[in-house]
Amino acid sequence: MSLHITDAFDSGNIEVLDAADPQRIRLEIRKDNGSDFYQWFHFRVTGARGSALSMAIENAGGAAYLEGWPDYRACASYDRETWFRIDTDYADGVLTLHHTPECDTVWYAYFAPYSMERHQNLIAWAQTHVDVDLEVLGETLDGQAMDLLRVGAPGSGKRTIWVTARQHPGETMAEWWMEGFLARLLDDEDPVARVLRDRAVFHIVPNMNPDGSKRGHLRTNAKGVNLNREWDKASAENSPEVFHVLNRMRETGIDLALDVHGDEALPYNFIAGGEGAPNFDARGQELLDAYKAALKTASPDFQTAHGYAVDAPGTANLSVCTNYLANEFRCLAMTLEMPFKDNADLPDSEHGWSPERCRKLGAANLDAMLALVDRLR
Repeated sequence: MSLHITDAFDSGNIEVLDAADPQRIRLEIRKDNGSDFYQWFHFRVTGARGSALSMAIENAGGAAYLEGWPDYRACASYDRETWFRIDTDYADGVLTLHHTPECDTVWYAYFAPYSMERHQNLIAWAQTHVDVDLEVLGETLDGQAMDLLRVGAPGSGKRTIWVTARQHPGETMAEWWMEGFLARLLDDEDPVARVLRDRAVFHIVPNMNPDGSKRGHLRTNAKGVNLNREWDKASAENSPEVFHVLNRMRETGIDLALDVHGDEALPYNFIAGGEGAPNFDARGQELLDAYKAALKTASPDFQTAHGYAVDAPGTANLSVCTNYLANEFRCLAMTLEMPFKDNADLPDSEHGWSPERCRKLGAANLDAMLALVDRLR
């Protein structure tokens, strides 16, 4: 069987320069359409069972986040359900994947992919719960639906919680996190979920960037726009995804907003707040610290020692979701970051940071929300 490499599927991204020699396969990652961002890769190799593959991504040195390559190991799967890590090295601007497949076909990716088909399955499952309403807020530039799940009905004294994920489409761990979050929130046997649904209405956008997800982008929408730099200038022409969501946020108000992401470089789970927003105050700091402490208690996979530098007061970039929401709504707004690599505090040599661990961290966030829900107003 001759060697065959393809990316002709949902979220696929690779260019084949030369595949004549299995031990000297030459590849490149395509840029996000309309931008210079690239780092996400996802491709399939067939016909290499038992052959030692050496696959060199030759333009890795121009990728968006070079700090993401040291100590990184690529993901591989035979069934697209279980993803494991393979030997990977980075030198002289080239990222090289080393693997000997045990099956005829194997998929490789920057992180375990989360397809738009799986997204459809997620919202289809969620909408069958009696407390869930599924609404389309509008369409993306490619004509895909911007799906919103509302969990619970508005009522007197109920808090309003917004949870968004995957503004950057290559950060697929964010939608894996959503699976765990929704599975627990909609579990009628879970007392934490039941109390939260009694005390709050949840507005949930499992995928903020369907176009970038399907196109195999790292960071942008169909037009090459970074959605997490659009919150102070969202438009139907350039960033309809943010435009539609922000319009609904203004209708509902916000008590707590959590935006879920992945970080290429840091091997930790952490939260960044809106400390630098002009309207951020002592109460905001108290709530932010309390949420972090509650999540750290709920999950040993979360920590507070490592993360981003905190903006000085009044200096936050208000084009970023968390900063903008903290400032406009004077709410508890947070960005949750997960690693592409592994959690250095609890490493897993076989899987690294994985879909299952994302799901478990998503579920753990309900404990933190319960700890704060009555303090949000």
